[in-house]
This record gives sequence, C-alpha cells and structure tokens, in this order.
Amino acid sequence: MRIILLGAGGKVGSVLGPKLEEAGHEVTGIGRGETPDFAGHDAAIDFTLPDSVRANMEAALGLGVPCIVGTTGLGPEDLDGFDRLGKERGVACFVAPNFAVGAVLMMRFAQEAVSYMPNAEIVELHDEKKVDAPSGTSKATAEAMGGNVPIHSVRLPGLVAHQEVLLGGPGQLLTIRHDTTSREAFVPGVLLALEKLSSLEAGLTVGLEKLLK
Repeated sequence: MRIILLGAGGKVGSVLGPKLEEAGHEVTGIGRGETPDFAGHDAAIDFTLPDSVRANMEAALGLGVPCIVGTTGLGPEDLDGFDRLGKERGVACFVAPNFAVGAVLMMRFAQEAVSYMPNAEIVELHDEKKVDAPSGTSKATAEAMGGNVPIHSVRLPGLVAHQEVLLGGPGQLLTIRHDTTSREAFVPGVLLALEKLSSLEAGLTVGLEKLLK
C-alpha cells in the first residue's frame, strides 16, 4: 500500500515508518511543519498531536483516503467529525487509544474482573512529555469497566507506556498490569489495522479490540 505517515519523526512514527517499509508498504513520511499531500495514497496513518490530527483527517478523509489514528487526546467532537466525514466520503477512519495487543487484553481482563471485584482504581504511567492526562487507554479502560473507576496519572522521564488496574476485596488484591517497554509494541496493531481497513464500514471505528477475534 502507498501510505502517508503523519508524525514520521515522532517517537512512534520513527519506529513505525521502517517497520511499514519492511512489511512491503511504500511510505511517505511527513514531519512537523511539513504540508501533507494525500493525493495518490491508499491510507493515512496519524501519530501527531490533537491540534494537528483534526486538520489532517479532514484533508485525508475529504479526499477519500481511509485513515488510521493513534493520536490520543481527541474529544467527542473530533470523533463525531471523523465519523461524519468518513461516511460522507465512503471511507473508514479507524481510531485506537492503544495499538499494543497486550494492552487490549489487559482492558478485556479488567472488564471481566470488575464484575466480580467492583472496587477498582487505575494507575497509568507515561513519559513526562505525553500531552494528555489521563491517557486514552486509561479512559477507555474505565469506560469498559462501567465508567466510575478513578484514574491516577503519572508523568516521569524514563517511562514509555504502562498501566495497572487494581481491584480490591476483603483480604485480597488483584493487579492487572501491562508494560510497554518499546514503541515497537504498537507495530503489530497498526499492521493489523491496515490489513482490516478496507473491510471496515465507512465512518468511525474505535478500538483495536474490534479487529481481534
């Protein structure tokens, strides 16, 4: 596929670009300050910032280019706009708060566990330069667990992406934890999204779990 990668020079993009090429895709990398030209591409992948991704998706979807978005910090109005524009142009827009398969499994296990141990809290830990807090993954986890789970955010140098769900009961504590030690963890999820992109319905699809059987 001919892919335009937005945020190619970022922490995720710099890892993802070479892996996409290794998988046989033709990649056009777009760095900060560069103007993307979406014409002639089969898909757009965005790992930028919330203020950038809105304009990027409007331009890509407006030209009928299907999109994959890993940028977090998006609001409901952003997602509604992606959904509306994708449906108007007849193309898919796939958004995931986390592309690590292990993180999706962590969320699934937490969703099941809270039915039996309803007293729970979430601790999410990321690099100090991460813009949004709480993280998209922690908010998605809390929503899957019923929406009333407190979230604690930690931002420190030396971290990548980590989350633990603690569920407490009389005489016991259950901890479900996922650690991303390298951004290579996101590559299989992005490749899976690319594989499934053409089969998704026009408009918005949210969550890597929708692609996992």
